[in-house]
Amino acid sequence: MGDIVGNLKTIRGRIEAAALRAGRDPASVTLVAVSKTHPAGRVREAIGAGQAVFGENRIQEALPKIEALAGLNARWHLIGHLQGNKARQAAGRFELIHSVDSPELIRELDKRAAAAGVKQKILLQINVAGEASKFGAAPDEITSLLDALSRAPNLIPEGLMTIPPLTDDPEASRPHFKRLRELLNGVRAKQPSFGSQLSMGMSDDYEVAIEEGATLVRVGTAIFGER
Repeated sequence: MGDIVGNLKTIRGRIEAAALRAGRDPASVTLVAVSKTHPAGRVREAIGAGQAVFGENRIQEALPKIEALAGLNARWHLIGHLQGNKARQAAGRFELIHSVDSPELIRELDKRAAAAGVKQKILLQINVAGEASKFGAAPDEITSLLDALSRAPNLIPEGLMTIPPLTDDPEASRPHFKRLRELLNGVRAKQPSFGSQLSMGMSDDYEVAIEEGATLVRVGTAIFGER
């Protein structure tokens, strides 16, 4: 399992360096190892190398892994798009859901969390760049999301998430990361109880994301290799 061990060591070093460049405590950044399409055995190797938080895109792939690795030191995040009809399966099964992007989904997830007897932590996914090909609410829709959350007592808003446009240049992502940070600051200025998490940055641009305030970076390929 040397490749995963070595990859994790390299990424942790880069996370630390990026945080220090930004004058931040490296411990303020959580590495989410994106294990989608990789088998439970590979996740087990990463757990053995000290990785604790894993991100999955699809519920139907995630739940069997969660069951297979039950009892190990693994915490699970849902980072992919969540359809309303899958909210029942998601509520209470993930430590954090990164991809809540509509009042309708907020209402459905709140109902399902109540039925499961849990308080579900979530992030609001914001489509900062306005890409038609990506999920996420537009920045000017945040108010309607916050309004829905005010009537969702079983959801705990932990912060915001975004996915910038695909690019070969990490610096091209910086304005989008900065914009998400500014949006979060605006929300927290009005609602201080709203969480301070920023989920942004992936294998190609997580260092830039950290410099712009990311607290959760979602890294898959750089850990597990190509799918």
